[in-house]
Amino acid sequence: MTECVARITNGVTDLPKDQWDARAGTGNPFMSWDFLAALERSGSVGGNSGWQPLPLVIDGEDGRIAAAAPLYGKSHSQGEYVFDHGWADAWERAGGRYYPKIQLAAPFTPVPGPRLLLRDERLAPALIAGIESVVEQSNLSSAHATFIAPDQVPLFEAAGWLIREDSQFHWTNRGYGDFSDFLADLSSAKRKNIRKERERAVEGLEIVHLTGEALTEAHWDAFWTFYQDTGSRKWGRPYLTRAFFSMLGESMGDRVLLVLALRSGRPVAGALNLIGADTLYGRYWGCTEEVPHLHFELCYYQAIDIAIARGLRRVEAGAQGGHKLARGYAPEPTYSAHFIPNASFRRAVADFLEDERQGVQRDRLWLQGRTPFRKGETGRL
Repeated sequence: MTECVARITNGVTDLPKDQWDARAGTGNPFMSWDFLAALERSGSVGGNSGWQPLPLVIDGEDGRIAAAAPLYGKSHSQGEYVFDHGWADAWERAGGRYYPKIQLAAPFTPVPGPRLLLRDERLAPALIAGIESVVEQSNLSSAHATFIAPDQVPLFEAAGWLIREDSQFHWTNRGYGDFSDFLADLSSAKRKNIRKERERAVEGLEIVHLTGEALTEAHWDAFWTFYQDTGSRKWGRPYLTRAFFSMLGESMGDRVLLVLALRSGRPVAGALNLIGADTLYGRYWGCTEEVPHLHFELCYYQAIDIAIARGLRRVEAGAQGGHKLARGYAPEPTYSAHFIPNASFRRAVADFLEDERQGVQRDRLWLQGRTPFRKGETGRL
């Protein structure tokens, strides 16, 4: 192959949509040009957000994008869901400067997916080398690729990046025909508990699913209220702007599925999902009225209903949340990769990651033995 030259751009909005999407593919909506451009155009990234878009691209001989990576310059560690605050504190106590750093990610989105967008996998070393050059030439502390698709982990390993492991709770469709089919795979006690939760959650409420042209600004106004409430409690301030949701509906409405709970026609809670090729991605939730178990209903049980109806293979309901286990969501590994040029700091992080990995794997094994499925049954795989 000819020599590859990587270049940094000011955002995906400076790049041709068709060329970016040709590399990103259609499976994961969070790597699409429309999603990343909505973040930029809405002011959710850029400006004073601490997320500076710096997508890296390699052009092919035909002048079209052959490889790309969604890079961001970060001045903090917020909105990443792979926590490195302890690393930052240690580095700065030692007299170093941890920020700014480079993040390779879908901002504010703990969803595994491709981070190296490649026409040909043989371009991966050149693209990774380009990321490393950005770090070294700018005298930055590090680069971090978060929530990497499992099949891309070996590409980072081959380049010598440190691999970090964690867990998320995902639901797997084992060929179910409907929700009752799924419940039949659970223990009797868990079946009864879920039925009671669902009945209690929807008392006096109407649940509606909205996608495509059915999404209106009134719906986004309601959901923005929910999102602000959750964001202020979890993060101090919401990461996304109100404009982002309108842009998402305009450019990706057919990949958006908004679930609302209505009381007498008025929205009181909502959950936002994005639809991938084989996965439903649960993203944000919020409410203005506290209703027992409504969070479980909108975020987990409705998502299962939707996945079964659409023939999707999996539901990914975001980061953390051990309460998902009792509701049929099982622990799955997630991965990040980290480039740290400083040799002594790299050794310290490598030692930490080895100890952490052993603990994560022990915890996952323990959790896998406590899923609600009937013991000795494998389901309809």
